[in-house]
Amino acid sequence: MIEPVSVSFESLKIATLMPMLLAISGGLLILLIDLLKSHLDKSIYIVLSVMFILMDLGSVLSLELNSRGFFDVIFIDGIAMLSQIVILVASMLFIAFAFASNRFHEYQYPEFFALFLFMTAGFQFMVASDNLITIFVGLETASLSLYTMIVLHNKDKSFEAAIKYFTMGAVAAGFYAFGSMILYGLTGSVELYKIFEVLEARNFEPMILVIVSSLFFIGAFGFKLAVVPFHTWGPDVYEGSSAALAGYISIVPKIASFVVVMRIFEQLIHSGVDWIQGVLYAVVVITMTMANIWALIQNDVKRMLAYSSISHTGFVMSAIMIGTTQSNSGIFLYWIMFAFANLGAFAMLWASRKRGIRYHERYDHPFEKFAGMVKLMPLGAVMMGLFMLTLAGIPPFSVFWGKLYLISSAINANYTGLAIIMALNSAIAVFYYLKLVIFMFLKDPVSSLDGSAYMTNASISLKVVLGISAFFTVVSIFFVNPILEMASYFVAMSGF
Repeated sequence: MIEPVSVSFESLKIATLMPMLLAISGGLLILLIDLLKSHLDKSIYIVLSVMFILMDLGSVLSLELNSRGFFDVIFIDGIAMLSQIVILVASMLFIAFAFASNRFHEYQYPEFFALFLFMTAGFQFMVASDNLITIFVGLETASLSLYTMIVLHNKDKSFEAAIKYFTMGAVAAGFYAFGSMILYGLTGSVELYKIFEVLEARNFEPMILVIVSSLFFIGAFGFKLAVVPFHTWGPDVYEGSSAALAGYISIVPKIASFVVVMRIFEQLIHSGVDWIQGVLYAVVVITMTMANIWALIQNDVKRMLAYSSISHTGFVMSAIMIGTTQSNSGIFLYWIMFAFANLGAFAMLWASRKRGIRYHERYDHPFEKFAGMVKLMPLGAVMMGLFMLTLAGIPPFSVFWGKLYLISSAINANYTGLAIIMALNSAIAVFYYLKLVIFMFLKDPVSSLDGSAYMTNASISLKVVLGISAFFTVVSIFFVNPILEMASYFVAMSGF
């Protein structure tokens, strides 16, 4: 007869689960309010979303470092805490877009805000666990919510984008499940630290199964991060999403995936599975180079930013391949600098768009639309120029220091060839970012397809978000060291 196991409430350490519970509770509350009393002003749902994200952030900051909870499936190390802070701050900036005028009708649906909170909780589950099942639950919760949020934009391109994203996401989920199944079959565990203990004790035999499992994981997160050759859905999804959501997709899902990739592949590399490093090296070089080349030939600013985001992803993946404490700290330094500038750039696409007026039959944001922007919207042109120069990594702007730090980490780890490739790709990227700057400042305004010339004024809330993005983009230039010290502290506390 099996004896029942007694589990005390204290031993569950529910506090480690509280951040995700708050986000989920917020989403359920919004759905309940809409069920009981529909047709309320959308501002109520926005305020509730912001309130629960703030409570979520406070709960994260109060967590104890290097603690486990809820049957040990939740793991709060330094990387889990830092990545959750980045996710929640970026989420707060994104939700502020909803205060704008009714430009995007999806903000009228309470379900949009509920899905947003569920998605946020999913990303938090991904980064705050080293349990393969919990990571998968978080991954699919976030992904399914995001697919639906894209569809709510209710345009032909949105439906196409959501279908492509869903299809690629389903393939990625299948790859992840197969990779996890093989590791479980080999070790009898779904906890990453136990899996690697068993594999190291067996000297990773049989190696063929470890290789197959690793290839499945490379495919799964290759799709999620949109690295070459798994990138084909990326530009179409960015184009079909609203400008605000495209900016969010370029930042938050990727930082969550970076953390999971760090936990899996850096463990494999440090355990002596050297071929993983070779595969990642090839992925990094091809992703950076090809994405930059494709960005050079784009005629649409949104698609150019999509390919540039893929290139930035390849740049950051180099740090995971290197796998040192310096490079891991550089991931967060780089992505924090990148986040404000990239979200601001996508916000400017929204500020420069007016319904019913088009400059190109195929694209919503062709370069020609921004011609002479300095004459029509001077402050907007200056801010967009700031974001472009920052993303290009031109000194002394903030992303330059992130790139410099990652390149130095490659040199210190004896990857001199990789450092040269990273520097060359940084130089290539300058061309397509400066192309937009030239259109804005050195060309005359052009007329739209119906003969009018315009540049719309942004709403107050959009101006606030743009101002915050621009402010932090500028201020971060002077606070590179404090941000790096914070990232280094949390990474060191995680043992990476």
